[in-house]
Amino acid sequence: MPFPSLQIGNLTAKVPVIQGGMGVGISLSGLASAVANQGGIGVIAGAMIGMKEPDVAKNPLEANLRALRNEIIKARELSNGIIGVNVMVALTTFSQMVRTAIENKADIIFSGAGLPLEMPRHLLQLCEEKKEEFKTKLVPIVSSARAATVIAKKWLSRFNYLPDAFVVEGPKAGGHLGFKPEEIQDPAHALEVLVPQVVDAVKPFEDQYGRAVPVIAAGGVYTGADIKRFLDLGAAGVQMGTRFVATHECDADERFKQSYLAAKQEDVTIIRSPVGMPGRALCNDFISAAREGLKKPFKCIFHCVSTCQQEKTPYCIAQALINAMRGNLERGFAFCGANVFRVNKIITVGELMDSLQHEFDEAMNSLSKSVQNVQSILGYGNKAEQTL
Repeated sequence: MPFPSLQIGNLTAKVPVIQGGMGVGISLSGLASAVANQGGIGVIAGAMIGMKEPDVAKNPLEANLRALRNEIIKARELSNGIIGVNVMVALTTFSQMVRTAIENKADIIFSGAGLPLEMPRHLLQLCEEKKEEFKTKLVPIVSSARAATVIAKKWLSRFNYLPDAFVVEGPKAGGHLGFKPEEIQDPAHALEVLVPQVVDAVKPFEDQYGRAVPVIAAGGVYTGADIKRFLDLGAAGVQMGTRFVATHECDADERFKQSYLAAKQEDVTIIRSPVGMPGRALCNDFISAAREGLKKPFKCIFHCVSTCQQEKTPYCIAQALINAMRGNLERGFAFCGANVFRVNKIITVGELMDSLQHEFDEAMNSLSKSVQNVQSILGYGNKAEQTL
């Protein structure tokens, strides 16, 4: 059977799969448009998106805003599907990036790495300033039911705006994680636990305002069977990152993708990121050197993340991720999800979507057979009782 569609406001994705926004430069217009063309939701990552602009060191704000505009325009030229943008709250340019995404008609803004408590303000101000109705959907990324409740209450009280959806990201996700290091392996914080909690937290708001607020499961979702499992737990869709890196359309350098193919389970590690959050990455010589104190504090030129303490941190996270995206993993590292070691080949986005559908169908058929078996057993039991 086909995937159920994912409805976010007046947007309908035929496939309930959101491609995670992966910075720096891993998911740009190429990957996002390919996912959108397959019926999913493609996402452009806003973090240091202006890395290829010639003036990024001298004028990082304008370089990043210009690059974001250009990537949205490119994605629109390549697809008529749903295109989103991921903008981290921790970015020093958060407000300007959000406004730029809205002005350029991004369908959705996903925002995490902090609580995006002020995001609706930018949408409402633009509508007033431009005398135009902007329809960009606003979707916070959270790691707990409490965070979802806090955001919903703040948005409603300040802006009379109910979040259009929530992404709940569990501790198996790649990149920066919204958990304390000791919580990452704690079963109480597993995505299977978090999803029903967020669904329950959102329900009173849905009932009060008479509209759906879809909950999207993220972090460790790898197969079509996983998609079914989280839909059964109440999620309306899933967000996936790692598997989309291993596609031909991914915007990263081929050497970055090959690092995923070569990854073993023991290569996956949790780092202490300069931005003040734990992060999941592939361990390499660069990370080992940082841990051994062989990297020294640096002069910051980007000022990209508000929580980064350049005088204390041993390396520039932006520069390390830019190097990695370009394939220079000797001077950087690759963020990854917990299931990266399962990646064994590079395929097209279309092939990935087909395989997810096939796995989903198999899981549905397996369930159907199990139900039939139970019914058959119960039927025989009734006949036996009648004979007695």
